[in-house]
Amino acid sequence: MLTLDYTLSLLNLQEVIVKKVTTNDKSAVIDIEMPKKQHTCPRCCAETSYVHDYRNRLIKDIPAFGMKIILNYRQRRYVCPHCGKRFAEEHPFVPKYHRMTSRLVAHIFEKLRSEYSFTSVAGELNLSVSTIIRVFDFLAVSRPKKLPRVFAIDEFKGNTGKEKYQAIITDPASKRVLDILPCRSQAELIAYLKQWNTKERKRVKYFVSDMWQPYSDIASAFFKNSVQIVDRYHFIRQMVWAFEKVRKRIQKQYGKDCRLLFKHSRKLLIKHENKLKDYEKEQVNAILSLSSEMLYAYILKERFYKIMESNDRETAKKLMSDWILFAQNSKIPEYGECTKTLANWRTGILNSFDVPYSNGFTEGCNNKIKVLKRNAYGYRNFERFRKIILHCFSHKTSLLLNHKMMWKCG
Repeated sequence: MLTLDYTLSLLNLQEVIVKKVTTNDKSAVIDIEMPKKQHTCPRCCAETSYVHDYRNRLIKDIPAFGMKIILNYRQRRYVCPHCGKRFAEEHPFVPKYHRMTSRLVAHIFEKLRSEYSFTSVAGELNLSVSTIIRVFDFLAVSRPKKLPRVFAIDEFKGNTGKEKYQAIITDPASKRVLDILPCRSQAELIAYLKQWNTKERKRVKYFVSDMWQPYSDIASAFFKNSVQIVDRYHFIRQMVWAFEKVRKRIQKQYGKDCRLLFKHSRKLLIKHENKLKDYEKEQVNAILSLSSEMLYAYILKERFYKIMESNDRETAKKLMSDWILFAQNSKIPEYGECTKTLANWRTGILNSFDVPYSNGFTEGCNNKIKVLKRNAYGYRNFERFRKIILHCFSHKTSLLLNHKMMWKCG
């Protein structure tokens, strides 16, 4: 049984008087009221302490000890003896017209920030899913007012709002997610970036993206003073894809046992040779001894990793040129498209060796977004999906509660 003194400490609500506590296995109803005091009439500003009547309000609070907490608030209505105005007494713990405490609303937002789905939060707090969604929909998310010095963009598979891919914009320098766009189309990006004038767009000094041509076109059109940087992960992936295609083609030439050996050794073959353990090197050497073409492709892969170890642009430029020539002379068909792509994006690739910026932070955000989507079994409403993403990556002060919200949570 909860004592009145303990309940008062547990509630931690200013000036509240606990009159009675009624409990059962699933819930606790706490009868509370505010101390009687003088109030200022909202019409004529006169002071009054005359009580007109009382109204009982059932208010949901944060659950405790596995029980629902209901505050049975006996609210006074005062009357002004001068103008006859009737008005409810002031109280700090629940906004006007609401049926849940301000801290329960804040608790819901904090739970949703931690990758919880609407359904899981509703189950934990003994509320309906529709109530959680209705509360969350009153969270206002603003567009960034200023563009960052480092502007990074990437896409992720969101499958929401009738679009397969959504775009994410981040500031990798300050590790912030700036916005989520409904799709990655050039038209959408142009419409979005037109919100800022030329002076503001000049603030962007570095533009980080993958090797998707519309991104490069956008950078050239809107951020003319910026340095375009191709993310390292994406151009390394070009080489890995080519290497994997060689492996798949060659393994088909052998029997079942050899094919399985090639397939199960995939990660070892991609791994940098310096990071292999002795027994792993033996396994890799056994595979490479079966095919001179596979050995050549493996040497190409290792030489590419050497490029990534370059400390400056000039070293990387020389090694990259040598590698492209070496790959072209190999006559391995799978490297044709790879060398062409790397040559076309050479400037952006080499720029990545001059600065510490990449899409590493952005890719990490994409992984967290996948978790959010999986936990919720997907989102059909794009605006809600955008808002939950920005809420999860927010710094608590960037999201504002709409003060005009007047929901009634049942």
